[in-house]
Amino acid sequence: MSAPHLPKVAGMDPAVTAVPQTAAPTPARTAPTPHPAAVPGPSTLIQDRLAGMVSDLTTLHELTERLTRARDLDASLHEFLRAGAALVGARRGLIVLEPSDGLGPTTTVGLGLGRADLGHIETVPRTATSYGRILDGLPDARGGSDVLPEPGAGTESGPYGIPVDPRHREVAARLGYAASYALPLTAEATGRLGAAVWLYDEQAEPSDRQRDLAGLYVRHAAEHLARMLEVERSRSRLATVAEELLPSRLPRIPGVRLAARHHTGPLGGGDWYDALPLPEGALGLAVGSVTGAGPSAVAAMGRLRASLRAYAVMEGEDPVAVLSDLELLLRLTEPARCATALFAYAEPGQRKIILAGAGHAPPLLIGDHRTEYVETTLSAPLGMLSCWEAPSVEIEPAPGETVLLYTDGLLRRTGDPMDRAYARLHAAAAGVPRAVRDDPAAVCDHILRTVLPADDPALAPAAPAGPAGATTASAATAAMAATEDGVEDIVLLAARFD
Repeated sequence: MSAPHLPKVAGMDPAVTAVPQTAAPTPARTAPTPHPAAVPGPSTLIQDRLAGMVSDLTTLHELTERLTRARDLDASLHEFLRAGAALVGARRGLIVLEPSDGLGPTTTVGLGLGRADLGHIETVPRTATSYGRILDGLPDARGGSDVLPEPGAGTESGPYGIPVDPRHREVAARLGYAASYALPLTAEATGRLGAAVWLYDEQAEPSDRQRDLAGLYVRHAAEHLARMLEVERSRSRLATVAEELLPSRLPRIPGVRLAARHHTGPLGGGDWYDALPLPEGALGLAVGSVTGAGPSAVAAMGRLRASLRAYAVMEGEDPVAVLSDLELLLRLTEPARCATALFAYAEPGQRKIILAGAGHAPPLLIGDHRTEYVETTLSAPLGMLSCWEAPSVEIEPAPGETVLLYTDGLLRRTGDPMDRAYARLHAAAAGVPRAVRDDPAAVCDHILRTVLPADDPALAPAAPAGPAGATTASAATAAMAATEDGVEDIVLLAARFD
């Protein structure tokens, strides 16, 4: 029986027979193909790269956040060094702040380097280091890695063909570093600020990824350091103006020895003191504080102090009249401002003091047999009443006793409530060693060390004593940098009666 004919379909030839299904040809023997999971695909590579970028951005964000939380220039420099060391994989480093405009401040801050170590590094000629060439603006000052050749390595040239100074190699061997990585610090508004360098214990250098991260961080940090630099300059200028408005030296009056301490807060407050000779061998002592902070408070302090000096010369034997005139002037010329003040008229020959206070902290009598606050009448600050007047008090210090006048900034910077701060001040005064009670400057220093917290910037070294044992009232401008905004001024004025 024959097979049936297939029906005709348009476009197809029924005479063409269908190709029978056959097995797939066996491929030639080749090398084994790895498992698909072992070869990352394009999507996996992209994901890994994105994850790395996110990690880098997170790291930069955290480091820049920590930098912006630094309150002053010194803290910012230390934080910058720590972050940079973590980014480039170094353990030590230093930053040389040397603004190109020449206005300062200039300083060198080290990470993992003591003062002696920094001193050794400074003996190396600047042209022998990459960061030194950055600071000097030399044509090859591009920064980057600086690997010191080992002795006997057969090369005596550093990067860019610059010969390695033997002193640089000697200092590096003494401090135990073999390579460095330097970057310039440049801000858009101020230009060159300085240079930073991180030190490696071995001959190494940062990877390309580390260089990129460090470069991004340094560009951001330079702008922050430029802002902190301007703040530091403003604080320094304000502190200089405040110091110039105070006595350049204390007077020398027979029968009494004087000493003073003045520490300006970071915002520049209006605390002041004065000591001026009066007719017939008398002495006028004054301390006070103007409300507010900043340049306006400093200017008001200068006007008020100058006015009090004039009133003291005219009617100093009557402290109530002096403060009444001062209150009237303040109310008429600066009605929006108030101030506290204390004025004392002293006759050292008779060891007699007449004083009056306007809302001010009471003086403290310090002696071998007593340490007590002087009981003054309660009175409002100047400028708060339509007419100020309060009775004066009279005290007679015993031979060898010291009268301490101060502003309430001393009490507030203890961090304690006022009642506890007064008790703390009394205990510090009572605990003055007998060996230094004859020196009013030593009494002031002992009280500052005892009353204030250990990290208070007012504990910076005091100024040297002036002629005839009178201590000038100035402190290192480094004490300007405080750990918290709003730290108030401190004024102490001590008078020891013979």
